[in-house]
Amino acid sequence: MLNKLKQLAEQWLNKEAPNPEFTNCNFEQLSYGLRPGDVILVEGRSRVSEVIKLITQSRWTHAALYIGRLHDIQDPKAREQLLAAGCEDGPTQWMIEGLLGQGTIVNPLSIYQQDNLRICRPAQLSHDDAQKVIQYAIDRLGTPYNVRQLLDLARLMFPWTIVPRRWRSSLFRHHAGEPTRTVCSSMLAEAFATVQYPVLPSFRTLGKGRVELIKRNTNLFVPADFDYSPYFKIIKFPFWGDKDKPSYRQLPWNQDGLLANDDDSLSIERAK
Repeated sequence: MLNKLKQLAEQWLNKEAPNPEFTNCNFEQLSYGLRPGDVILVEGRSRVSEVIKLITQSRWTHAALYIGRLHDIQDPKAREQLLAAGCEDGPTQWMIEGLLGQGTIVNPLSIYQQDNLRICRPAQLSHDDAQKVIQYAIDRLGTPYNVRQLLDLARLMFPWTIVPRRWRSSLFRHHAGEPTRTVCSSMLAEAFATVQYPVLPSFRTLGKGRVELIKRNTNLFVPADFDYSPYFKIIKFPFWGDKDKPSYRQLPWNQDGLLANDDDSLSIERAK
């Protein structure tokens, strides 16, 4: 009975508003510009997304890790894990994400082609460390979604004048079994922490101009933190309309087959 009620609640929370006529994001250009290891922020349209917007005061309600195509994964064992999780080889672009009611899963990028997206790129992350971040996420496939953490985060962020102090957050208290559950942004923060890549660390001065970085509790991360982080490059692909063309398409190229050689002399090549 409790499981049935839980399923009904998850279905109600995950119900999405109708697809918009168009988004502010050019999905075709965005999918072309992605790199493995990029964080994809999503402006969700579900009821739970509206709750997250209220909690975080940000339009970004979800974060996913882009892992590329299957052949982009270097480790053969990792590719086998992805195949077992439902990935297929070929041109399909994949990402790993944590979803309410589904847990940590791998999905094609195309499921978000009707949504507003943003790329957060860890610009200083090395290729090898990007693969380690991806491997961490792959190893978490099948991990259940931590609804308790979402509720704790809500209690932590709401003012105490609204939420009584006795309902204080339990995010900092240890719970047996909690490491086996996660939410989307926390899992990504944990993945980058494994290679010591900062998201939004705290700082402590040690005197004589020395500064120490302190890791934050990964349970406190929300999708917008990757947007705010100075260590992630924000890449946008705005929607301009179907009739607009890239600027290089408008360059005044000669159409008569005129060629410039290395010695700056010009020659005519007949069109074949």
